[in-house]
Amino acid sequence: MRYLILSDLHANWEALQAVIHETDGKYDKAVCCGDLVGYAADPNLVVDWIREHCAVVVRGNHDRACTGLDDLQWFNPVARQAALWTLENLTKENIEYTALLAKGPVLLDDFEVVHGSPYDEDEYVLAAGEAGQAFGYLENRLAFFGHTHVQGGFIWNHSRVETIGRVSARNGSETLDIDPDCVYMINPGSVGQPRDGDPRAAFVIYDSDVHAVTYYRIPYDVETAQKKIREAGLPPILADRLMVGR
Repeated sequence: MRYLILSDLHANWEALQAVIHETDGKYDKAVCCGDLVGYAADPNLVVDWIREHCAVVVRGNHDRACTGLDDLQWFNPVARQAALWTLENLTKENIEYTALLAKGPVLLDDFEVVHGSPYDEDEYVLAAGEAGQAFGYLENRLAFFGHTHVQGGFIWNHSRVETIGRVSARNGSETLDIDPDCVYMINPGSVGQPRDGDPRAAFVIYDSDVHAVTYYRIPYDVETAQKKIREAGLPPILADRLMVGR
């Protein structure tokens, strides 16, 4: 079985369209680690696609905030403005769908899906020490997570934690073989707003038959996504950051 693993789409339809085109016919099931909405200008197009095509979706912090489930006092002013705009522009059906997304972890076949970490959906797992704590809560040897917008992840390799880096800027994909004796937390990276210095849309495909994860980075129409953000009256920084992947 081949799984398309997405995370942190953040209402960026141009980025998602590029992923859809790139992965056509290359996977059997799609899975999302959360944050469908927030920041960019096409929340309904993105949620509509997720509703139709994803077998499992867990909620992210922006999914809660953009549907009125969370107090926005903990959001910075830019994120708060984007969340309020999204709540005003989502259809009733998409608000209901997004508000009812499952809280991770969710188990699917031989892996689990979370947004932040298996013990706290809002936890940022960015360093080996944080990953070491998270590994203790896993029920499977493989988990997919998002939230950080940083592609890569971590391996629990015989009592030590190793860090997995993102795809090189020179490459479009890199494959990682899954060792059955190790434990993995895989971050596919962000489709809609990467923050690892690479502006290309990020995702992974997990092939359970050959026990391998392939990381991908693909270019998309950043200029159109930026134009939509500015025309919607969203904070300009949300458009500017797309070009630099920060």
